[in-house]
Amino acid sequence: MTTDPAAVRASLADATPDVFWTDRPERPAPRAALTGSGHRADLVIVGGGFTGLWAAVQAKEDNPSREVVLLERGRFGVAASGRNGGFVSPSLTHGLAQGLACWPEEIETLERLGAQNMTDLADSLTRHGIDADFHVPGEITMALTEHQVGTVREGYELHRAHGIPVTLLDAAEARARVNSPRYLSGFLDPTVGLVDPARLVWGLADAAERLGVRLHEDTSVTGFDADIAGVTVRTEWGSVRADRVVLGTGAFRGPLKRLAHYTLPVYDHVLMTEPLSPAQLDAVGWHGREGLTDAGNQFHYYRRTLDDRVLFGGYDANYHFPGRIDPRLEQSSSHDLLARHFFEIFPQLQGLRFTHRWAGVIDTTTRFTPVFGTALGGRLAYAVGYTGLGVASTRFGAQVALDLVDGRDTEVTALEMVRKKPLPFPPEPFRYVGVRATRASLAAEDRTGRRNLWLRAMDAVGIGFDS
Repeated sequence: MTTDPAAVRASLADATPDVFWTDRPERPAPRAALTGSGHRADLVIVGGGFTGLWAAVQAKEDNPSREVVLLERGRFGVAASGRNGGFVSPSLTHGLAQGLACWPEEIETLERLGAQNMTDLADSLTRHGIDADFHVPGEITMALTEHQVGTVREGYELHRAHGIPVTLLDAAEARARVNSPRYLSGFLDPTVGLVDPARLVWGLADAAERLGVRLHEDTSVTGFDADIAGVTVRTEWGSVRADRVVLGTGAFRGPLKRLAHYTLPVYDHVLMTEPLSPAQLDAVGWHGREGLTDAGNQFHYYRRTLDDRVLFGGYDANYHFPGRIDPRLEQSSSHDLLARHFFEIFPQLQGLRFTHRWAGVIDTTTRFTPVFGTALGGRLAYAVGYTGLGVASTRFGAQVALDLVDGRDTEVTALEMVRKKPLPFPPEPFRYVGVRATRASLAAEDRTGRRNLWLRAMDAVGIGFDS
């Protein structure tokens, strides 16, 4: 099934090269940068994405008298936390299959902690009055090829075996939920939610501020000076002295150089459509508003917003030598590929226009799950590497980092996932060569359904590449 290239170009002709979620008049005014020296805090948080904001909120909830300062290099929501698809998964392990592959002895504990984290997230939004369009319509994993039908059934059986009430859909049942000629089967996981990620970021920032956290935007941290009494956090325009530091900088290279060995910056591209008309909605169905994905290695993720737009992203996962992050990389031919795929899945929506096109940088690790640890003699803790599945798990990661930096022995700090780091990525140029070989192999498996020698070798040593 092919789509007219001219129709694809027309669909993108008026798309704004900006992030839909933050390109709205309700975006809050920026907070002031931190300037000057002599500032003091009990805890400094570096990074104002989901990890940093959840850490700020939880630190004040745990100890309201604690003086907390949060430093964000740009604006709240400008990086991954405001650019994602808004899928809220209870998984802490990048999916059940990945969790079983990495931590079979702990999987029941990890699944329980993930479900509790999801419940606690919802409770936090209610308690702090954060209206982020959070709802739980579930997620359907669709088979788009014959060999994906077997992958879907395996996923269904695995989830059922672990007590997750998933539903298997044949082709007719899948198309009855969402009408696409590409769908051959699917399974519905009712535990996955959706959220407006920018409103979640902004709501968490407001909640943290109401709790007494001092928030500073446009404040780049340039380094740390640690001694027996604490840590001086140096910034572009000043400094702040702290007892403890939590670092949640995602894919961006921060002042802690060791994290570059464990995370890889991968560009993920996204489109947002104009609102669908009533006739278009009738043509596509999708009355349950489920989040959608497919069972390929190079997969799409897509969803209806509450104003009936469709967000469509994923598939390409682009790594730029040597780990380059640059706004000029955000607009690319990946958007043309996404638009073509969109109309192949939904040919009845030909003529629909895209209003926004953007990209974001994902911090991936070799095992697809975060890396945790401490530095500066235990005075700094970090949690990075969520590999595109951090909207909910960043809340858990923030609590892990707080427990680590405070020296608390808890159930979460005892987890092997926390205690044992993933394998590091190799240095350049081997990193780039390895990524290219892996991407080509994953694409070949998507075409043929067969996993080649390169991928089997990577499976054997526990290394992967994913968005």
